[in-house]
Amino acid sequence: MEPGLAGRRALVTGAGKGIGRSTVRALHKAGAQVVAVSRTRADLDSLALECPGVEPVCVDLGDWEATERALGDVGPVDLLVNNAAVALLQPFLDVTKEAFDTSFDVNLRAVIQVSQIVARGLIARGAPGAIVNVSSQASQRALACHSVYCSTKGALDMLTKVMALELGPHKIRVNAVNPTVVRTPMGKANWSDPQKAKAMLDRIPLGRFAAEFEPIRRC
Repeated sequence: MEPGLAGRRALVTGAGKGIGRSTVRALHKAGAQVVAVSRTRADLDSLALECPGVEPVCVDLGDWEATERALGDVGPVDLLVNNAAVALLQPFLDVTKEAFDTSFDVNLRAVIQVSQIVARGLIARGAPGAIVNVSSQASQRALACHSVYCSTKGALDMLTKVMALELGPHKIRVNAVNPTVVRTPMGKANWSDPQKAKAMLDRIPLGRFAAEFEPIRRC
């Protein structure tokens, strides 16, 4: 058990699958109380069995009003992990309004909304806290058919900087992490084509994508 996390209350969005689910597992193992947010009830049900004591919240973060109802009274939160995201890949000339709106609603607007809820609670309590935004290497590199996804993650990186600037005086630390392709269900769906994957893998020294959870290997 990590003494710095034991007894702390954490909220993780996109907790049902992939990076979010692995984050919940790690926080739960470290002794944190975890609020797990997902839009898929079945994922939350299986997660609750895997990590007893996790507080499941089922809501579509793309719906502002539903999110406010679900999380407005979530209670004290010490650590927020904004992980929820969608990747709706389309060639630039075929980008639709629906894909654009859904992507920015979930990947950026929901980060603002959930972070506001958590930060206001921390400030009201006079408590320090931490917010981690899960961005992507796609914020820094142009990828074919990723025009909207890359844009949301680029915007998320800048949002993180502004949040850190404004929330820092309240002792709320804000950081972003920018993983490359991870073999989550979303990663597998979007990078299963060997020809497409090769261009990305050629730039990775290990020559492979990251797994959802990989133990640290000592040299």
